[in-house]
Amino acid sequence: MIGVIMRIFSFTLVSWLGPDSPFLFVWVFNTIDAILLSWCALLKKDRAYTVLNLFWIIVGIIGILRVIGYI
Repeated sequence: MIGVIMRIFSFTLVSWLGPDSPFLFVWVFNTIDAILLSWCALLKKDRAYTVLNLFWIIVGIIGILRVIGYI
């Protein structure tokens, strides 16, 4: 439930603030919630949800690297 609340919070933050959003914070926050949700999906043996959240972890890492200027 914590991961779901984190995801709702971060998308709400981006929706409210738009271009003024703290994008590094949002990417890190989303990546952490994807890790939490992946762990929960692994425990429940839900392959589809595990793959979905592993995808979001990869997207999050790329987003973080782009925000800090590494990519």
